[in-house]
Amino acid sequence: MNNEIMSKLLELIPAGSGMELPPKVFDDMDGEFIEYIEGESLTARFPNKERYMNPFCCMQGGIIVAAIDNTVSPLSYLLAPPNVTKEISTNFKRPINETDRYIDVKATMVEQTSSHIVLNAEVRNEQGKLAAKAIVKCVIVKEL
Repeated sequence: MNNEIMSKLLELIPAGSGMELPPKVFDDMDGEFIEYIEGESLTARFPNKERYMNPFCCMQGGIIVAAIDNTVSPLSYLLAPPNVTKEISTNFKRPINETDRYIDVKATMVEQTSSHIVLNAEVRNEQGKLAAKAIVKCVIVKEL
C-alpha cells in the first residue's frame, strides 16, 4: 500500500471520530492506493480474485461497486468534512474477465456543498479499458 497516501488520510481523520482507515473491507479486498492527485483524484487497485467471480467467470457487480466505494470514500475524506455514502449509481460497460488480474478505480470530485459531496468513479480493467462508471453522492455528517 502507498504509505504516503495512507498517512495523508490518517492525518485528516477527526480526533475521537471512531473512523477506522483503511476500513477492514479495503484490507479484505487487498486494495492498494496507487495514485493521489491532491484536491483532484484518488486511484486504487484491487486484485481480481477467483472468489469474486459470478457464474459466468466475471467479477461480480457487487464486488466492483465495493471497490468503487472503497476508493470514493477515502477521497471524500480528503476533500470534505466527515461524510457517508448515500447513493451509488453504477453503469457497467464491459465485464472484468477471469483473465484480468486487477481493476483500477479512479475517483474524482464533481461537486461539493455544505451538505453533500458528489464524486465520479471509473473502473478500468488490466488493459485500461473502461469497465464501469459510477456517480456517488455522500452526505456530510454534522456531528460525530
